Amino acid sequence: MRRAVIRGTGHYLPERVVENSWFEDKLETTDQWIRSRTGIERRHFAAEDQRTSDLGIAAAKAALDHAGISVDQIDAVIVATSTPDFTFPSVATMVQAGLGMKRGFAYDVQAVCAGFVFALANADAMIRAGQAERVLVIGAETFSRIMDWTDRGTCVLFGDGAGAVVLEAVEGDGTPADRGILAVDLNSDGQYRDLLYVDGGVASTGTAGHLRMQGNLVFRHAVEKLADTAHRAVERAGLTTDQVDWLVPHQANSRIIEATAKRMHLPMEKVVLTVADHGNTSAASIPLALSVADEQGKFKPGQILVAEAIGGGLAWGSVVLRW
Repeated sequence: MRRAVIRGTGHYLPERVVENSWFEDKLETTDQWIRSRTGIERRHFAAEDQRTSDLGIAAAKAALDHAGISVDQIDAVIVATSTPDFTFPSVATMVQAGLGMKRGFAYDVQAVCAGFVFALANADAMIRAGQAERVLVIGAETFSRIMDWTDRGTCVLFGDGAGAVVLEAVEGDGTPADRGILAVDLNSDGQYRDLLYVDGGVASTGTAGHLRMQGNLVFRHAVEKLADTAHRAVERAGLTTDQVDWLVPHQANSRIIEATAKRMHLPMEKVVLTVADHGNTSAASIPLALSVADEQGKFKPGQILVAEAIGGGLAWGSVVLRW
């Protein structure tokens, strides 16, 4: 069986760092209020002349360098984003051009905060089917462009950034002992679309709009659905949760992450946490967390990782892989 193995990781964060205190003279909020409810201490905002594709290109270059693979060896580029530079062309094609990639194909995936999980599932399926040998999968966002700066329930949560992984086809035995992606679980339910959405769009208002969220309801759905999808993916991989070495969750809120880990009976020592420094970077949060943890040497060969995320739609899912 062909498996999709992570060969390299990389990330990029804009230079501008915004501490919680930045919001104190703009909103009825404090650093302590934000920390206690979200675990967020700071986030990065893109410069005025930076686009989502710029962030994605930088993260992609870092991942390629880490993998020791040239762009000429990449067959496909998949970018998960909800904040594209333009309605079209896709961010992925602009990343392709920015990397000087003259072959293969590129496209975007839009599942909001769950986008990177959906993009990994796409890349895994292509590799299993023999359609690609190496795929560059990127999560990149500039959520600062769709914030309502008068809404303290949302604007303090999000940040900008990008993360990337290089996936490569490797022959495995078709058992849970294989390296690479072992199982995927994807879900969505459009009846909950009003819980987390942007109030603009090409066919509705002709504007980009602003992010809107019913935070309490999203919290309840997130904890339940994230634990459930992770359990299903682990079971599909032929494993049990006590065999999981690392949980790499979507970095939305520390309370959601802690509650999900508790439901999975995983100690926080096995959870990758970057939300304090990055905020919620939507589709970029899992690849950012993967890259930062990899850079810190946390992952060891053969360890089992579970990545899970939920976003607007609602859309949610998880991926189980052996490092």
